[in-house]
Amino acid sequence: MMAVNALLGFAIPVCLAWWAVKKHQARLSTILIGAATFVVFALVLESIVHQIVLKGPSGAAIQGNTLYLALYGGLMAGLFEETGRFLSMKFLLRKEPTETKPGVSYGLGHGGVEMVIVFGISMISTLTMAIMVNLGQTDTLLASAPAEAKDQLTATLEQLQTTSAGTYLLGLWERFSAITLHMGLSILVWAAVRKGGKWLWLFPAAALLHALVDALAVILSKSAGMVTVELIVMALAIAVAAIAWMVARRAFPTEAATATE
Repeated sequence: MMAVNALLGFAIPVCLAWWAVKKHQARLSTILIGAATFVVFALVLESIVHQIVLKGPSGAAIQGNTLYLALYGGLMAGLFEETGRFLSMKFLLRKEPTETKPGVSYGLGHGGVEMVIVFGISMISTLTMAIMVNLGQTDTLLASAPAEAKDQLTATLEQLQTTSAGTYLLGLWERFSAITLHMGLSILVWAAVRKGGKWLWLFPAAALLHALVDALAVILSKSAGMVTVELIVMALAIAVAAIAWMVARRAFPTEAATATE
């Protein structure tokens, strides 16, 4: 299951991008902009803030309280990722037509690269550790780790030996929910950027929806089973996508009318 996930973690985003470009004439540049923006705003800028806040005076209080951690993590994800989405769409996608397709393409890039990095690459790392454990090289693995990371690595190895194949399947399921969510949020922010005026409220709405989904996932993970959590997250992702579809029909009525005809 680890090997399958590692393969799909790369194959699914690539196939989705190919499908969008070849079958629906989406611009590859828009997909790549979505991917690059996620890396800059989520993995670089947001990580810097986490280092400052969580290692600061309030860090222990935030990490020691599930509610605080959920709210903090959700708000940071919503703020950075949606702000990055807004700025990239406003300044880098000016040549895109006023229709739904660019929002979907951007979402595929954003959600796709997250799947590659958070899921695909991490699964390769997990698979490598599993192989070393099976070959009896646990001591070698621990010896190569920095002193400050050994306790965490030991806990990871213990968890690895007790994790079922079904758990990894849930991880793949979670990634589909995430991509669905990112496409929905991207459409909302794209409508805010391209239509402006009374539509601008969709930008903060997208940030709050993003924060809500992330925060609920953290809170529920402490009290509900993994299947229950993933069902709720998927339902929320589908709800956001449905809202985005309704917004798109109103924001881009000419496109909707053409599609109907």
